Amino acid sequence: MKRFLVLALCLAPFAAFAAATPQHTAKAAKHGAARSSVPARLSVAQIISKNVAARGGLKAWRAVNTLTLSGKLDAGGTENPDLPFVMKMKRPHKSRLEIRFQDQTALQVYNGEQGWKVRPFLGRDEVEPYTTAEAREAEAWQELDGPLVDYAKKGTKISLLGTEVVEGHNTYKLKLALKSGDQRRVWIDADSFLERKIDGEPRKMDGKMRNVSIYYRDFKAESGVVVPHVFETFIEGGKESHKLFIEHVAINQPMNDSLFMKPDLALVRAAAPQPEGRP
Repeated sequence: MKRFLVLALCLAPFAAFAAATPQHTAKAAKHGAARSSVPARLSVAQIISKNVAARGGLKAWRAVNTLTLSGKLDAGGTENPDLPFVMKMKRPHKSRLEIRFQDQTALQVYNGEQGWKVRPFLGRDEVEPYTTAEAREAEAWQELDGPLVDYAKKGTKISLLGTEVVEGHNTYKLKLALKSGDQRRVWIDADSFLERKIDGEPRKMDGKMRNVSIYYRDFKAESGVVVPHVFETFIEGGKESHKLFIEHVAINQPMNDSLFMKPDLALVRAAAPQPEGRP
């Protein structure tokens, strides 16, 4: 279930992670040979403006106050089925992730300042606070419109590192210097101006810190904004990827702030789906 945790932390729709596996990089390089045209010379401001327009426009995103994503994620391994999830986000900076595993419900909740998690699949029958690292990451990333929309208001500085081929597509490679002091990179398709890949926090695996990458796929329009519906995660040195599929998107559903406060464990247990034969 460690793979599940990686996906859970990656779920915020425009939050992401870094560097593909060697196998995946080789595949991208192979596909890159098929396209040799050089992207037009654009400034950072032009690239971001085209990206925001491709995703529905600044006015449309500023009108989004809540965002609900639901679907399934693959936990990895032959014994683990696709796990149903629901992710709710509300401005400013609130999020709630619920994942169902067999007869258990896991939660990650962030109220904009503090976060909590419930992880019954690890045998932890308690509500745990976010670690310092988890809280820092949530503060840096968990905004429903992603890192490029209104980036200056978020305190982010962006520079152009050049161009690069990602999975056979020419992209603009941007460096984001976040308000927190962290740095990320994002790759913007030179034709569609939608995201292809984005960096995030490395993860510890086999005793070593590994870079991770999420590739964005299958963008679709939803109530005036454009949202990726498939995320594919690669962990550096890993043998397989993990996919997350968004099946339903809801914009501006009413959300009470109590959804984002410290979870009540009794209510979490009561809401968990029951196995067959149990009342």
